[in-house]
Amino acid sequence: MRIHGFNKTTLLDYPGHIASTIFLGGCNFRCPFCHNASLVLNPTKQQVIPEEDILGFLKKRKGIVEGVCITGGEPTLYSGLSVFIDKIKELGFLVKLDTNGNNPKELIDLVNHHGVDFVAMDIKNSIKKYGLSVGIPQFDTARVSESINFLKSSHVDYEFRTTVVKEHHDTDDFISIGKWIEGAKAYYLQAYKDSGDILSPGLSSYTRNELINFQNILHPYVNSVGIRGID
Repeated sequence: MRIHGFNKTTLLDYPGHIASTIFLGGCNFRCPFCHNASLVLNPTKQQVIPEEDILGFLKKRKGIVEGVCITGGEPTLYSGLSVFIDKIKELGFLVKLDTNGNNPKELIDLVNHHGVDFVAMDIKNSIKKYGLSVGIPQFDTARVSESINFLKSSHVDYEFRTTVVKEHHDTDDFISIGKWIEGAKAYYLQAYKDSGDILSPGLSSYTRNELINFQNILHPYVNSVGIRGID
């Protein structure tokens, strides 16, 4: 495991829980609005935090920290992820996994056999425009659809989420996404913000009212639709 970042305490990354967040490098997508560009493009140039240091910290924080969020990059690219999750679970922590959903076999295994408690899966765009938003022309969304269908039918708690970018998303896209994930438990629209480590700077965000309009469009399709990142 190559751990490149560690947030010791967060009240935001794992809904309803005090958590720590682990950042892994590398990704199979090249989303222009990615806010962790350095982890995606140059993971080998980032600091590496020993796994033992992370586990040692967590042991000392039992009873305070409730869960561990594993994010990236794309965590499911790591062959050792399941073993690492097992170690975290053995310490008694909940585990939340952030994923782009393009590795459904690994996702299914981690949920069914390694005790992942919560999955946050990105929906990058409508099927028609997925390639635009993942930086891969003619992208085949079949594996993303497999992950969507698994989560909707699984016992695991989950949410879908989309970072909303004015240059990438419009009303028709959200109607399409709503139909794609219809019946989902929860879906969040995340306001785009330039973190300073963006893959393709120069993108822009929608206003609060515009995001609320997209939220209203999605209500007929999803049980709960929320908005994050607006003041």
